[in-house]
Order: sequence, then C-alpha cells, then structure tokens
Amino acid sequence: MRLSIVMPAYNEAATLRQIVARVLAVELPGIEKELLIVDDGSQDGTRAIMLELDGKDGVRALFHDRNTGKGAAVRTGMRAATGDVVLIQDADLEYDPREYPVLLRPILEGEADVVYGSRFLGTSRGHRVLYYWHSVGNWLLTLMSNVFTNVNLTDMETCYKAMTREVVDRLDLRSLRFGVEPEITCKVARMKARIFEVPVSYHGRTYAEGKHIGLKDAFQAAWTILRFCRWRPARGDIQPAAQRCRLP
Repeated sequence: MRLSIVMPAYNEAATLRQIVARVLAVELPGIEKELLIVDDGSQDGTRAIMLELDGKDGVRALFHDRNTGKGAAVRTGMRAATGDVVLIQDADLEYDPREYPVLLRPILEGEADVVYGSRFLGTSRGHRVLYYWHSVGNWLLTLMSNVFTNVNLTDMETCYKAMTREVVDRLDLRSLRFGVEPEITCKVARMKARIFEVPVSYHGRTYAEGKHIGLKDAFQAAWTILRFCRWRPARGDIQPAAQRCRLP
C-alpha cells in the first residue's frame, strides 16, 4: 500500500524543513510514503527549500507560478498523487504527523472511506490555547455544514483529512482557497462515503508566527457550503460502496 501525503505550502520557509523531517520520520509498517509538496507562489525561500528536498526520500516538489490558494494546491497535489490513500498535511507545525496511524486505522481496517482528525474530541497530547473567536467560528461553520450534509462532524475545518483513492478520484475540487475544507465535506457526504472522526492534537500558531486564515476565509467557507450543498440537505443513511451514486 502507498500513502500519498499532500502538503500545500505558501511562505512556509521557517517550518518546511522541520515538518518534512517529521513526516519522513513516521514509521508505517507495510506502507510506502510519498510526500507531494505544492508551492503556491511563495516568495520567502520556500521554493528553494523544496528544490533542495525534491527527489529525496519520496519527496516530490510541485510549483504554482503564482499564489492561487490552498484549495488549488490541494487539487494539484491530489492530481499528482499515486497512493491508495491520500492525506492532507499543512506545511506548518500545527498538526503532528506522529498521529498518522490514528488517522489511517479506520481506512486500513475497512471501516471508513474518509477520516477527519478532530481537534475537539480530546487527546492526551492536548492542544495549544489560542483564539476564542476562531473556535466559535469553527463551531458555527461545522454546524452549518452538518445542517446541509446531515453528518455530525465536530471539526469540519480540520486540515487532517485522509481518504481512499476512490474518493479522491471523484472529488473534482473547484475551490481555490480555504473553501476547500467545506467543499470536500459537502462532496464526500453527497457521495455517501463512510466518514470517521478520530481525535488529534493541535498546536496552533499566532498571526505573528505565520497563521494565514482570516475572517474573509470564514465568509468564503460559508458561501462554499451554500454553493455545493444548497440544493438540498443530504438524506438517508450512508450507503455501502456498491450502492454509491456518482456526483452530478
């Protein structure tokens, strides 16, 4: 089995080497890893670091000519991925690659097609305490997503999403920026994929430390939910693979 790790990167020179080292250090017996780093028009030295890492230990560097957004970078990485399972990893240090076995277990055991790593289910590793209103915004967006998709996620906006090749091939992502998170959620719910959540730790960063997401991205996420789920809330139970219908 091969695991493709898609890592969108925009001006992450300060953390890129460290997060790549952490990803490569994860031991997954019987699973081959490939790491696809997608530079989204960085201007801080990220591209130079990627060229240095390209071709070493399963690392592949992909480049956008200009900044188009996280969603575009995720889409580029997914199109280039060759793995049986694809996992999204941010290029900062907020999410811990040592938790890959937790994320992959439901898929490897045949229980899930998609796994979300929730920052709000609780974990012994804990989480860094930061912005209250960010947590409120996350809760509201997750609630809105749940209403329209009829799933009961606790953390729709999480970076950590792992999914099978079948799901990836059917996503047809269109969002360019941070709207990719609710778009993925709307589409996996509509295709009746089996979705699991597992607890993950979270070491959030401040804006001074390089955090990118802001208020306008919250409004864009709400618009994305309306755009991709507005025709109707999803209904009924999750269907087995043989009964799934294709997205329109």
